[in-house]
Amino acid sequence: NVKWREYEGRRSWTFQETVKKYRRKYGRHPPPGFKEWYLYARHRNVYNIDDFEQIMDDIRPFWGVEPSVIRSLAAHMWENEVDGIAGIHIRNHNVTKQNNPSWRSETMVTLIEKFVEYLPDMDIAMNRLDQPRIVVPWEDMQDLLAKEAKRRQMLPEANNEFTTAMQGFLDLDAEKDDGPKEDSGWFPAHGQQYMDIASSACPPGTRARDHEVDLVNSEALYKDRYGGLVMNFNLSTDLCTIGPEIQDKHGFLFSASSVIATKRLVPVFGECKVNVNSDILFPASMYWKHDERYEYDGSNDVDWENKTDMVMWRGVTSGGVSVPESWRRMHRQRLVLLLNSTEQEGQELRILMEQPEAKGEYENFRQFKPSRFAEEHTDVGFTEATACSPNCTSLYENVWTYKPQVNLTEQFKSKYLVDVDGMSFSGRWRAFLQSKSLGIKATIFREWHDSRLFEWRHFVPMDNRFDDIYTLLTYFIGIGKDGERLRPGEAYVARHDREAKRIALQGREWANKVLRRDDIEIYMFRLLLEYARVIDDNRDRIGYSGDGSELDKDDSSRHTV
Repeated sequence: NVKWREYEGRRSWTFQETVKKYRRKYGRHPPPGFKEWYLYARHRNVYNIDDFEQIMDDIRPFWGVEPSVIRSLAAHMWENEVDGIAGIHIRNHNVTKQNNPSWRSETMVTLIEKFVEYLPDMDIAMNRLDQPRIVVPWEDMQDLLAKEAKRRQMLPEANNEFTTAMQGFLDLDAEKDDGPKEDSGWFPAHGQQYMDIASSACPPGTRARDHEVDLVNSEALYKDRYGGLVMNFNLSTDLCTIGPEIQDKHGFLFSASSVIATKRLVPVFGECKVNVNSDILFPASMYWKHDERYEYDGSNDVDWENKTDMVMWRGVTSGGVSVPESWRRMHRQRLVLLLNSTEQEGQELRILMEQPEAKGEYENFRQFKPSRFAEEHTDVGFTEATACSPNCTSLYENVWTYKPQVNLTEQFKSKYLVDVDGMSFSGRWRAFLQSKSLGIKATIFREWHDSRLFEWRHFVPMDNRFDDIYTLLTYFIGIGKDGERLRPGEAYVARHDREAKRIALQGREWANKVLRRDDIEIYMFRLLLEYARVIDDNRDRIGYSGDGSELDKDDSSRHTV
């Protein structure tokens, strides 16, 4: 709540305030087109005009690369089809061509067309693959960031227009563009241990690079010792902190199907990344495309009191390639096994139990037997098997019974919706947040909206090892009866249904303010303005240098409505 109050209290309300904050924070003028973007955002009722930190973090290191080099990379990376890059080309305020397209790039184009009239010429390289791409070694990244910091300046009379007629864009009229090309440095890493690549992007002294940093000290950074609850969601997804513990527990990290990586900073737009990646995040195409599998439909969503005390999850055995030696360690498979009553027969796990003699105080209870609770409160299972070697039939024969598919809106009849990664990020998360149910989230992937979501206020965080799942569920649903004498091996946890409902409704209200389709447009518009400037040969001398007062009347009228 402290972080939330700070977030709420720092919002700018006028164009003047927004411009001042931009200059104070980033040390340079806003890019050309910033005023038009501001009006575009305000007319669409943006909630926080300042919350675009992810964009600035993603673009910042490119200030350490020459603009002509960035343009050359963006223009040509699509040319080798096996590299998994699509090309989108904007000329004369129109998307004039796509190269090596996919449904993702085609969807992205429909988003860009909403505001393309404000954009200068540019080439956009977009990741066609599920998995993120770019891992710049930490030392190299520090050099790039140092170059960016040195370039910061604010000329009194900056030119508020992008440069025209620059060289280095893809020649769309030529049958083959023979202009100078940069080596992107792609290399395949399918099925390899990803931490071998990722650790190079971590700072010295972190657990991923310093094996003398022990697990207890790493966990203390993000996890409470009581119940194992996640208290810092950002660090719980940080591979530099948790990578060594989950490198053999998440399919992307040890059994990814299509990793093509580079250690060079190249301008690739992607839907998700892990914290060590330098891909440029944009709102996932699945959030923009109207697809009933992922889009919120409230027709069967019921009020909290009419939902069942169940945790719901359905999916396929994706997340990586399943093989006989390691399928039990895949993240989705671990979730299903952990919440299966038969599999948990005779097992004992840790939960958080209220002390009988001290109400409101909790302690670890390590003898919890989860089988009966799972039978009564979980509806979790696979609908089909996929991505197996040598084949799924023999691999999963006699392992589990497949469950029927449940469409997204039917899942909202349960109070608790667990969301975990697939091959990459989960496209269901936005709909879960928009629903009246409570989202419980475990992921290693970052998305465009992460800075807008606050754990324990808008959703419930879960460790990627899932060792806290029963702590969470028993806390909200409750077990045992108050005042009843406990036998050995039994526990009492009071029901906290009101707390669960409050978080669910706060998350729903918030998602409907900051994760709208309008917000996706606003984010993408701002992203492409910042990108357009960093690829401009005159990037140090262009930008909006006014004081913002010309919109005082517009801002004043908006506040009085």
